[in-house]
Amino acid sequence: MPALDDFPITKKWPAAHPERLQLYSLPTPNGVKVAIALEELGVEYEAHLVSFDTDDQLSPEFLSLNPNNKIPAIIDPRGPGGVPLPLFESGAILIYLADKTGRLLPQDGARRYEALQWLMFQMGGVGPMFGQLGFFHKFAGRHYEDKRPRDRYVAEARRLLGVLDGHLKGKAWIMGDDYGIADIATFPWINNLIDFYGAGDLVGYGGFTEVDRVLQAFLARPAVQRGLKIPARD
Repeated sequence: MPALDDFPITKKWPAAHPERLQLYSLPTPNGVKVAIALEELGVEYEAHLVSFDTDDQLSPEFLSLNPNNKIPAIIDPRGPGGVPLPLFESGAILIYLADKTGRLLPQDGARRYEALQWLMFQMGGVGPMFGQLGFFHKFAGRHYEDKRPRDRYVAEARRLLGVLDGHLKGKAWIMGDDYGIADIATFPWINNLIDFYGAGDLVGYGGFTEVDRVLQAFLARPAVQRGLKIPARD
């Protein structure tokens, strides 16, 4: 049976608490999803900073855990059957944590699939589109004379916000009264869009009052406030 120290990634990021779930991440919108979920669930874990400044995500040790060189990734030393489970992709990790604890995701029936569809809405739409918009608005793309690529993502980001805004009318959270992994996946990206990317005016964020109402409730949660800063940057 494999042990935690059998994983090459632990050579670069040694575990001070090998009995705990190991999180390899960075406080980006995708990275904080898992930290927030862990904080909400009260799961004991150890966080390791994967620094993009030093290309940690391209190191052989990290690639041994996630060959797609993206954060976050985890190793749960107490995975199914008591065997350590390595896992990457934030959506997959959120589903795993919810199933492991029996919280933040309905366990069966139509409600489970409804929650998963909104998780996929974030994974396939909100994340990629907002990320591309961020590139063209805040980073290298801002210098391109041709604004059509940027405007494509502006329009799509605005459309996605409109879908979510309409859905949230009369609801406390994406799944109604039940807070869960769909919210944890989605709202860090919306927060990043208007805060870090500074693209609120560009997408007309002020018109999406339902989205902002729920975002503010999300940001007020103590577990969210902690998770947004994990792992701490050096």
